[in-house]
Amino acid sequence: MLGIKRGLFSNEAGMGSAPNAAAAADVKHPVSQGLIQMLGVFVDTLIVCSCTAFIILLSGVHTGDGSLTGAQLTQAALESQVGSFGQYFLVVVLFLFAFSSIIGNYAYAESNMQFIHSSRRTMVMFRMVVLGFVYFGAINSVPVVWDLGDLTMGVMAVINLVAILILSPMVFLLLKDYLRQQQAGETPQFKLTDYPELQAKVHSDLWN
Repeated sequence: MLGIKRGLFSNEAGMGSAPNAAAAADVKHPVSQGLIQMLGVFVDTLIVCSCTAFIILLSGVHTGDGSLTGAQLTQAALESQVGSFGQYFLVVVLFLFAFSSIIGNYAYAESNMQFIHSSRRTMVMFRMVVLGFVYFGAINSVPVVWDLGDLTMGVMAVINLVAILILSPMVFLLLKDYLRQQQAGETPQFKLTDYPELQAKVHSDLWN
């Protein structure tokens, strides 16, 4: 269960947060960006997370008294293999990861809030709420913060998976269009005008 929760936190698969960044990409066909997003999940989960697991298992620090968990376990594993440098290196990496996560997720949330209601008063209140949650996470215990994070990520995943099911016919339609052009030896390029049923559902300037 812990592995599933941390894996979800790491790759964000199914949560609906990564598409905020993918939607800003400039590609000729939406399926191209979808394949890139799938590759990101593969690299993060099967390569990066596996490397972390192998470092811990090969170091043997997990066979101790069980007092080390999470980042402390990884830190001890690195220190046992590369010396004290590993301890400080991981601290810097975790700081950069945490800081970039706060900034990145805030950017996602702000763009969504601007889409819903972009008044100055609303945005100021939203930013105050964000700062409040950052402060809450900084002063509370790690289990409380993780439990709250797991709860919110679970809610996001449920909502997003329902949306994926609803949009799945559109996904298969786009994939069929992509594969048809690829098999014909063409560079896949999506043309919204070829699909009147989609054109009626999106803004005319959404896909040029």
